[in-house]
Amino acid sequence: MKTFEQIREAKKPQGKKVHSGTEKVRGKKIPYEVWKGSKGYTAYVDGDMLDIFKSEKDAVKGAQAILKDLAR
Repeated sequence: MKTFEQIREAKKPQGKKVHSGTEKVRGKKIPYEVWKGSKGYTAYVDGDMLDIFKSEKDAVKGAQAILKDLAR
């Protein structure tokens, strides 16, 4: 039987990484990444898929906005 970590590792982002960074949330640095795929730009926050955007700029803004909301 597969463990949770094995299942999570199996679903890696497809495409090419175009942007990555970290934001400080409650004293911890949370990483975010933007990948370019066939459907558009996909934003990932701490390894979890956030959404698919039409442009890289929108994807970066979306990831940073989510992290800003988490900081509250």
